Amino acid sequence: MRIGELSRRTGVNAHQLRYYGAQGLLEADRGANGYREYDESAVLRVKQIRHLLGAGLSSEDIAYLLPCATGEAPELPGCPDLLAAMRSRLDRLDEQMDKLAQSREALAHYIGEAARTSADTYPPFDGTAHEAVSA
Repeated sequence: MRIGELSRRTGVNAHQLRYYGAQGLLEADRGANGYREYDESAVLRVKQIRHLLGAGLSSEDIAYLLPCATGEAPELPGCPDLLAAMRSRLDRLDEQMDKLAQSREALAHYIGEAARTSADTYPPFDGTAHEAVSA
């Protein structure tokens, strides 16, 4: 099948499918006309990629995991190398979530402080105060 048909069957646009190919996640043969030709297994492979991307894995992580994946969900065997890769990604996600929580807390604090301050004591927040200081 050509890329348009794969796109229609998976709901993934052709640009993304080309990207998956460039990342080594999706293989295609080239027809005599130069068009990409995908076999039936590409539909399952794209669904696997989408699920793994949804889990926060990078294309590099997915390239490592895909050869072991089975089924659409996909299912991954519990071998030590795969578990280590997924745990490492989970650790990175936890770190990002901690940083986001800290940023959220700081921003909420600033909002609370600003809300308690009388708006009458400050110039309007329309960029003109910054221009006056810059001049």
